[in-house]
Amino acid sequence: MKILHLSAECYPIAKIGGLADVVGALPKYQNEVGEDSAVIMPFYDNKFTANNSFTTIFNGELTLGNAVYPYSLLKTTDDVLDFDVFFIHIENLLFEKYVYSENDINRFLAFQIVALDWILTLENPPDILHCHDHHTGLIPFMAQESFKYQSLNQIPVITTIHNAQYQGWMSYEHLHKIPQFNIEKIGLLDWDKCINPLAAAIKCAWRVTTVSPSYMEELKHHANGLEHLLSQESTKSVGILNGIDTDVWNPETDDFIIKNYNKTTIASGKKANKKWLCETFNLDEQKPLVAFIGRLVGEKGAELLPAVFKNALQEQEINILLLGSGFKETEEQLSSLKSEFEGNYNVYIGYDEKLSHLIYAGADFLLMPSRVEPCGLNQMYCLRYGTVPVVRSIGGLKDTVIDIAKGGFGICHDEVTVADISSAIDRALKLYKKKTQFNANRKFVMSIDHSWKVSANAYINLYNSIKQHYD
Repeated sequence: MKILHLSAECYPIAKIGGLADVVGALPKYQNEVGEDSAVIMPFYDNKFTANNSFTTIFNGELTLGNAVYPYSLLKTTDDVLDFDVFFIHIENLLFEKYVYSENDINRFLAFQIVALDWILTLENPPDILHCHDHHTGLIPFMAQESFKYQSLNQIPVITTIHNAQYQGWMSYEHLHKIPQFNIEKIGLLDWDKCINPLAAAIKCAWRVTTVSPSYMEELKHHANGLEHLLSQESTKSVGILNGIDTDVWNPETDDFIIKNYNKTTIASGKKANKKWLCETFNLDEQKPLVAFIGRLVGEKGAELLPAVFKNALQEQEINILLLGSGFKETEEQLSSLKSEFEGNYNVYIGYDEKLSHLIYAGADFLLMPSRVEPCGLNQMYCLRYGTVPVVRSIGGLKDTVIDIAKGGFGICHDEVTVADISSAIDRALKLYKKKTQFNANRKFVMSIDHSWKVSANAYINLYNSIKQHYD
């Protein structure tokens, strides 16, 4: 089966969040079981494109409203990844140093139209188009309704919602840029009096998936305005839990960390990595280390972290280390605590891939007090490295972390409040003091399998069920 994933992100090419990790792993695992899975994405002006060589496989010209853009389809000349990646290169539109900006309407419209235009030219087109998030949300509509793509309307199109909070809204002044279709079908584009690409994808895709079963159910009640639509389309919707790339995230072989380890050598391995973190960030290696890795935004409960951290540092024997960026006010509040709690607290504002691996390897606990967490990969990464997750029971966190008080292995809380998060940290520190239980627990969590193998097969089964149903 020939599968083409369409996405704005793909690790290690361009990563902003978990979308990149999914698109960078799912095709690899699908290929390992005998499928032909590839990715098409924009060609950005970034480190990956600067450090690799590419060959041009197609040239064309895009008309977008009144503007005309020459474009190229590129492909790496080396087998850099475990799957093929095709790049859409538009010099004055997609080729930027950023992935997203405040006004991406034209950029991602162009990406989607050129992707379909190129697919039209293929002698052997894909058997499945798998679209990811709103940046590819108009593809199900265009493939089904635009006159120029009539020959593609028998190719099943899957849409995966990684985060329904972002929907790609655009005004109707952009309608003329969408390849011509029967205007009577305009309702497929509309939601709340504007063009809503994610809503259009939910209406037009052959199947809709989310990145965890719990998130699929939650979206029927909290989907930033799409609740009724998702309930209405529930018969074609399914939640499939994300996995992680266990080759990239493997403490036994990870080149980023100070000392490699496995379940047998976890004590010495985590001690060495914790020692490096504590020396680098001026922390006390004798105290438990609680870490946070993520975007400093409301979805992650980040605005509560300054108060949570201050309470913990005043009342507990604890180290706290944060890696993330987001709202400037939250960044400033978190940074301002450094002078007050020097020696037990530090922050790194920004993102560093190597440091994230080191934190998973060296921390004792990872904090995820999310308001919204469609799946979450951080908790899976920390389990892989023997770090205990402290999470709010929501979305994929609910599906992957069972509270230790209920026979599980993590620390869970129900509400996103300073009191609830602080109480969860307090429970974590009490577990840390029970050394025999704590050490046995972190060995156990390393054995939990969250690899992509199960999830990749679930997607393949979904593709096959569609093809069987419509053949």
